[in-house]
Amino acid sequence: MRRMQIEVLELPLARPFAISRGTRTAVTVIRVTLEQNGFIGRGECTPTPRYDETPESVNAELEALRAAMEAGLSRLDLQSRLSAGSARNALDCALWRLDAALAKHTLWQQCERRQPPSVITAETLSLDSIENMAAAAADAVSRGAILLKIKLNRDDILEKVAAIRQAAPRATLIIDANEAWSGVDLPSLFNALASFNIAMVEQPLPAGQDQALQRFTHPIPVCADENCHIREDIAPLRNRYEMINIKLDKCGGLTEALAMVEEAQKHDMRLMVGCMLGSSLAMEAALPVAIAAEHVDLDGPIWLAADSSPFLSYAQGQIWL
Repeated sequence: MRRMQIEVLELPLARPFAISRGTRTAVTVIRVTLEQNGFIGRGECTPTPRYDETPESVNAELEALRAAMEAGLSRLDLQSRLSAGSARNALDCALWRLDAALAKHTLWQQCERRQPPSVITAETLSLDSIENMAAAAADAVSRGAILLKIKLNRDDILEKVAAIRQAAPRATLIIDANEAWSGVDLPSLFNALASFNIAMVEQPLPAGQDQALQRFTHPIPVCADENCHIREDIAPLRNRYEMINIKLDKCGGLTEALAMVEEAQKHDMRLMVGCMLGSSLAMEAALPVAIAAEHVDLDGPIWLAADSSPFLSYAQGQIWL
């Protein structure tokens, strides 16, 4: 018999985190612990209002599956018992870690992936004034950041990018609009952004309202985030996007994320791996997927006032394993 424990935790942020949809000073996460024969597997998820999730709704999904989980529900059977989303992610990752512990394997061995010494991760620049975003970029590169992810809305786009590029002349820059660029002249904007050597633009238009992306040639690759959740979403996106962003909380866990990597490669779609705000427990589960990605954005823990075990080491723009 297994035992399942559910914890709902509010994690204060070290500083406000702002995107086009709003600002946060704390993040609520839900952690699941599975114990069997003295071995433990843990998973963490972040309920996301953008996907109609609340801590209460996700907790209810987990409680509804408690009896089946404690009776021994397998990771593969879980995929059909819960739809993609945060609740399945927490259980899926907990089962991966529990199965690895029972087999006396690491998570990497259980996934049949080779663990590298480190993984380059983006450091996110929260939406702010031109001056503050440039200062944040300068601070990040002074600490060794290699890849910067710029959160933008429709205001002062080129001015902010120009200031950040001046502050970080050698860093790789990617932009995340979080669906905020409706009504913008995208062909002109993309051509102007190309002069700043931008590596990628993420989800410029709202999901389901992105037909304009197929009406012009992209001088910068465009990545689907809010528009791409599971493997079945990938093929229909090929005429609008060059990349997809895989997040465990969106797709419902490591099992689906690994399947999405294979599906994306089959369709010649480039890969990014991202995250919601959360602790190292959540980020560590995504690392076996991240090694297949062109861009990785797993910097959630550096925004927290205090991280949680297993503690990942963030330094010089990389996660050291």
